[in-house]
Amino acid sequence: MLTWYFDLVSPFAHLALPRVLALGRKVRLEPIVLGAVLAHWGQLGPAEIAPKRRQTYRQVQFQGGGALRFPPAHPFRSLEALRLVTALGATEAAVTAAFGFIWGQGRDPVVEAEAFAAHLGVTDPAALIAGTGAKDRLRAATEAAIARGVFGVPTLAIGDELFWGADAMPMAEAFLRDPGLFDDPEMRRLDALPMGVERVKR
Repeated sequence: MLTWYFDLVSPFAHLALPRVLALGRKVRLEPIVLGAVLAHWGQLGPAEIAPKRRQTYRQVQFQGGGALRFPPAHPFRSLEALRLVTALGATEAAVTAAFGFIWGQGRDPVVEAEAFAAHLGVTDPAALIAGTGAKDRLRAATEAAIARGVFGVPTLAIGDELFWGADAMPMAEAFLRDPGLFDDPEMRRLDALPMGVERVKR
């Protein structure tokens, strides 16, 4: 089984979703908390680096065109929305609806929490989240993703191989066609490529 790790806060995950769903095989959609992943690996998100933020947003908008609309503020708190999607079993319908609300309509799932829940067909999100143990399930999924080596979203896991980013989808598709893709000598050399210099951590 393939596993696709995502956080609703990621516009790149929104861009990648149709291609993931088009793979034509069973893919488990797995919500995780990007903030926890970044904290574990000691990384900053693209939106936390001012010049990178502007460039990233422009790139996303360019790629998404008229089908993509940023919510009023970004990054936004996605935790409650992720819990709700988790409570719904992260089905294709729920995940597609959630991304559509945020990145298709450009709406904030926190500011418009009731509308977001209604868009997903839920009348009492707090009860659903509590009754399904979604908080613990989301936390466990995030920890399991980190243990697997996931360092960002979106990430598609195919066996032991991880494909990070919307732009990694062509490589993932090539790997599915040819599982020996990384057996090429130059590819294998990369696994043990030494570091020529390391930055001093302050």
